[in-house]
Amino acid sequence: MKGWLPFLLVVAIVGVAAHAATVIATPRAIMNVAMTRLAENGGPGWRHAPRTTADARNIVRPSPDLAYSACVYDLADGPMTITMAPSEDYWSLSLYAANSDNFFTRNDRAAREGVAITLVRRGAAPPPGATEVVESPSARGVAIQRRLAPTAGAYAIADAARRGDLCEAFAAR
Repeated sequence: MKGWLPFLLVVAIVGVAAHAATVIATPRAIMNVAMTRLAENGGPGWRHAPRTTADARNIVRPSPDLAYSACVYDLADGPMTITMAPSEDYWSLSLYAANSDNFFTRNDRAAREGVAITLVRRGAAPPPGATEVVESPSARGVAIQRRLAPTAGAYAIADAARRGDLCEAFAAR
């Protein structure tokens, strides 16, 4: 039994290390694939998904009652401005770090007037003239907005509202 103890100890250490590496690496790898796919369609800014049908699915199991928009942010060159105009019906804005952690969420119940934030890297000084400042735990991530749009008419209203929203490099206003 004495000869097995070092072997079992090595197996246990390798197992714990492999598990930890998987738990840490998997969310980052998944988010990297998602950010790459979202960014394929052009430069910075919101990507407005078409109305959800059985054939139009860019995300897993989207709700057919919501209009989705996504923006890949990159704070390497400085802060970002993210805005979302209010709507009569439900809406939400969620920010996700590079490891898939949701670190900010705002919806119609918490902010009837909409959202206007300045996104900065954690620990960075906010720029002069910044609105509400939100710190991102990672340099890259994804912003996702959802608007209630259960009918074609509601979708048209939500689509028009989101066309004026911003996800761009910060510029003092």
